[in-house]
Amino acid sequence: MRRRAFIALIAGATAVWPLVARTETSRRLGLLLSTSAQAAKALGALEALIQGLQERGWIEGQNLTIEYRFADGKEDILPKLAAELVRLRVDAIVTDSSAAIKALKNATQTVPIVAFSADPVASGFVSSLSRPGGNITGISLLSADLAGRRLQLLSEMVPGLTRVSVLSNPINPSHFASLEQTQAAAQSLKIELHVAEARAPDLFESAFAAISAARTGALIVLQDAMFSSEYLRLVAFAATEHLPALFAEKGFVEAGGLMAYGPSIPVAFGGLAAYVDKIFRGANPAELPIEQPTTFEFAINLKTAKMLGLNVPDKLLSTADEVIE
Repeated sequence: MRRRAFIALIAGATAVWPLVARTETSRRLGLLLSTSAQAAKALGALEALIQGLQERGWIEGQNLTIEYRFADGKEDILPKLAAELVRLRVDAIVTDSSAAIKALKNATQTVPIVAFSADPVASGFVSSLSRPGGNITGISLLSADLAGRRLQLLSEMVPGLTRVSVLSNPINPSHFASLEQTQAAAQSLKIELHVAEARAPDLFESAFAAISAARTGALIVLQDAMFSSEYLRLVAFAATEHLPALFAEKGFVEAGGLMAYGPSIPVAFGGLAAYVDKIFRGANPAELPIEQPTTFEFAINLKTAKMLGLNVPDKLLSTADEVIE
């Protein structure tokens, strides 16, 4: 089944943002991702961004140069990578996390930043979604009912579910709100939550040990760029623990995870290409409204469900955007 698009592209802005002097048809784009190159490819981000740019006439190697920088989940190197891109005098920078936006914001107040982020207003990156007011625009993944919907899906998949672990990154500013929303949903569903934390890849083992010791009936992994970089490791842990797990991105399910529910990464990065195109053609990022997801991608891996001894309800199958057999 094919995913449903969720982004309504924005109208062109009237103000003009000054570009670095180049030829009329040549642009240089910076790409700063908190994830690894492998994860960005596996989750569909790179292909979608490049294809979206090509559809708008920006061809890498012809009228477009892309400077790639990947942090591989190591947030401490983001400031160095951000400074490198600014020194290269790129015309715009695409990025994927709150930590990367912070690094870029500290590095430049003038280079347009096109971001796929959690909650740019609460993080203090922009004045508002409708009028960002600075050099940052893009797409926000935050949705008020997202966390509750994830817990509801797990409860429908796992009969008699009473305890669920949630893997969170304590330095991700969006996770505080996500945990609050999940807790509210848990109370209504009479489910007890156990929260495990990992702020860096080398802290996963302690988080895994805490989840194992909690003996919960399922796992939710919140959306986080560092988690995305370690998607194979997280999927392998859930399989080893024989733990039904719900992730935020379809790529986890394609790698063997049970379920995923969240904004489509390929659609989001395709949408970022539209922002880049507008900026390359003179739009001011301060006046480009930040979009929010309106439709979400739900994927199920039937092979994994069978391995876990779960019978997937017809209701879930009928609502899934993609079923992997």
